[in-house]
Amino acid sequence: MSKTPHQQTAHLQKAAFGIQKPEQDARMLLTNITRGTSLAYDLEVATTSARRSKGLLGRDSLPPGGGLWIAPCESVHTFFMRFPIDLVYVDRALRVKKVRDSVRPWRISACLRAYSIIELPAGVVRKTGTKPGDQLEMAPANSPATT
Repeated sequence: MSKTPHQQTAHLQKAAFGIQKPEQDARMLLTNITRGTSLAYDLEVATTSARRSKGLLGRDSLPPGGGLWIAPCESVHTFFMRFPIDLVYVDRALRVKKVRDSVRPWRISACLRAYSIIELPAGVVRKTGTKPGDQLEMAPANSPATT
């Protein structure tokens, strides 16, 4: 039996922000279940205000398969960034609300209907065909389903 959006959100929040926050090096697997594609297999989770504020600043690149999930978050900027990124805005049930492909440095992007933002290497959105309305799913990268 399929989970309702509320059940999926509760499961997701437990996995990512449960009673104990994931360790600093915790990683998640991100899948677009609507299209049957993998968006990231090494997705970092921004669990603190400081981590959400810093985002990807200070990095030279985002490796293939990598990404950063920032929650809660409705907008981001790419000021001082050194590389373009893809942005996927999702609601609490991980339904895609908006996508931005290859956002260059020195830009601002927002989606007031989103609960969180997933930052991915430039080109992932286009390669996976991810579009508004798609349903995403997250799981710990070290779960039995991913090992």
